[in-house]
Amino acid sequence: MPAVNSTPLQQALVDIFSDAPLVTLEQNVDRALIAITQQLHCGGVFVLSSDFSGKGIRPRNLYVKAGAGMASNKDWPLARMPFFRRQIRTPKLLNFPDINELPADARQEKQFLREQRVKSLLVLPPLVFGETRIAVGAVNYEQPRQWDDSFISELQHAQALIGAAMELTRIARALLQSERRYQELFNQLPLACGVLDASDRLTMLNHVARMNMPLTEEHSIYELVSEEKHEVLRDTIQIVREGRLSQAWCELPIVARQNTRHWLKLNFSRMQDSDNLVIMAEDVSEQHRLADELSFHANYDTLTGLPNRLHFEAMLEKLLSRDEQVPVCIAFLDLDQFQVINNISDHIAGDKLLCQIAMRLKQLVRKGDIVARLGGDEFGILMHYCNPESAKTIAKRICQQVESHEFEWEGRQHRITASMGLAMLAQDAQDIYSVMTQADVACRLAKNEGRNGWQFYNASDQRMNRLFSEMLASVDIVGALAENQFELYFQTIAPLLQDESGLHLEILLRLPRENGEMLSPALFLPAAEQYNLASKVDHWVVDNLLNWATANPDIWQQLALVSVNLSATSLQDQEFMTWLELRLMSEPQLVDRLCFEITETAAVSQIELATALIDLLKPLGCKLALDDFGSGFSSFAYLKELDVDFVKIDGQFVRQVCANAKDKAIVNAICQLSRDMHFQTIAEFVENQEISELLGAIGVDYVQGYAVSQPCPLHELENSLGQGDRNISA
Repeated sequence: MPAVNSTPLQQALVDIFSDAPLVTLEQNVDRALIAITQQLHCGGVFVLSSDFSGKGIRPRNLYVKAGAGMASNKDWPLARMPFFRRQIRTPKLLNFPDINELPADARQEKQFLREQRVKSLLVLPPLVFGETRIAVGAVNYEQPRQWDDSFISELQHAQALIGAAMELTRIARALLQSERRYQELFNQLPLACGVLDASDRLTMLNHVARMNMPLTEEHSIYELVSEEKHEVLRDTIQIVREGRLSQAWCELPIVARQNTRHWLKLNFSRMQDSDNLVIMAEDVSEQHRLADELSFHANYDTLTGLPNRLHFEAMLEKLLSRDEQVPVCIAFLDLDQFQVINNISDHIAGDKLLCQIAMRLKQLVRKGDIVARLGGDEFGILMHYCNPESAKTIAKRICQQVESHEFEWEGRQHRITASMGLAMLAQDAQDIYSVMTQADVACRLAKNEGRNGWQFYNASDQRMNRLFSEMLASVDIVGALAENQFELYFQTIAPLLQDESGLHLEILLRLPRENGEMLSPALFLPAAEQYNLASKVDHWVVDNLLNWATANPDIWQQLALVSVNLSATSLQDQEFMTWLELRLMSEPQLVDRLCFEITETAAVSQIELATALIDLLKPLGCKLALDDFGSGFSSFAYLKELDVDFVKIDGQFVRQVCANAKDKAIVNAICQLSRDMHFQTIAEFVENQEISELLGAIGVDYVQGYAVSQPCPLHELENSLGQGDRNISA
């Protein structure tokens, strides 16, 4: 059964104007404006109307919500002001969230609206019904308001109904004077209208109906639609004819005279003292075409025409829910170094290549297999009735053919290769995402193994297990960021050569799981780097640390230095670096105790970015430390390029420093360099007193490790301070 109206407002307006005597039109318009104001939650609504007889503009009605400071009346001076006299004759939407935005030639209107305490104004383009032209407007008093598309759409529907009621009322009055005049005006209505007699035959069709409906008078209304649609049409007519509703509508596909298919919205209303019905027909073919187009866009990629990720996942869900046990494999294909083509030959070239690859893949898979574009340069392949050996054969063929694909753009040849990951869709899989993750992991391993190849997921392969764990960890990271689940820990960094009044510590990050265990940082931190989440994690750490410092100023002032790690990828993220500078500048009373650590390999491989970080931190009073020093290449040579405050000696040289003369020599060399270049040293992974004493003898300034202290939650720092600093001296 079709709905009478799609919104409560439209239903209310239909009820107001249904079966109303002609003399109550003005009262009904007043009631309609009250309903619009209440349903759309605005300050007031008004109607400007004119006809084509040269009598000018008439402010038909005005309703203002109680308490707005202005009384509702039918004589609103705004309607007689020049700007709005022109508006009623011009098909233009006036949308002013702030009346101060009114144009210069509306000076008089702007002054009047200010006096009435109007903040926002909306006037719809005039709507013409025969000889009636109306413009409906709305005002807001309390505060400026953005008139959104939903509000405008609702007001347009209301405007159409009021205008139609005014025009039909005018026509009805004319009928009392002249039946001939009525017929002429009825034919001039811009909507297809007619009368349905008691036998459901069309009579009195107006000119628009004769032009646009594939039937003429005396034809049955049921001839408009196919037989399977008769029941819907019959139910709609009966609802109105039996008086259950005064008006009802349905949208049905119509077969036109030219055998083209389009849609009509058929609206039926009761006629007084008669079994006849008034029928109005509106062509809604464009709306249905747009709906079909939206459905296509929701399920298919607009560039390549392939199914998109949403549709691909829906097909996998359907396969997984089947009882039939058939072998199914899926594949993820990723073009190697696709971004290079975008950078060198622009995105138009990249889009052209994606279309070519999409076409090539459809030619290379078997009949019945599905190729989808999952996003960017990533494609998915669904292979029905396919065992692992067949899937491997298909993958080998695709990789070979993609490599041989010739792509030329503006005289430049590009070499194209692809990496593929394969996985079996097991019937006992918990969900499709576990299978998709397996294929994704296999694809990433293919890339890590040198690209231009394929890998089949194998749960016993340690490489795949590591990648799989990182991928799952990336999901945990995203959830932890969204739910604020990370926790800040600290570990003491103890001085060896001198006593210090404040505590020197490093901030560590922990991620608790639902079972109470901690997800290893050795797992989730590489995952953050791999999946471009590192800068978001660093953002969380710095922001939450400074928030904690602001909330605990007495504790913060007792600290000598607080070290915070920054990821190498964060240095490349200009948005993060801009945020970091602004965040530090907003806390000048805190930042002089901060020391940012970056790994030596990150600093050496990105010397310009590391220098830029130093230039950012030094003026703010922050310190900089090189972490894992000695693990990179040409370490000493690059030190002269970087103005660092601390160097953290890599743990691989510290663990066996007592037993390994070479490690001791390297640590000794770093300490000598620190004295000559005026930076201080910190030794990591100090696990016992013996190591600490030897490092003190060599000249290391600070030590950090389990021999000094265990990592503890940051909120327990006050207890540590209460117990006094625990220092290890040589």
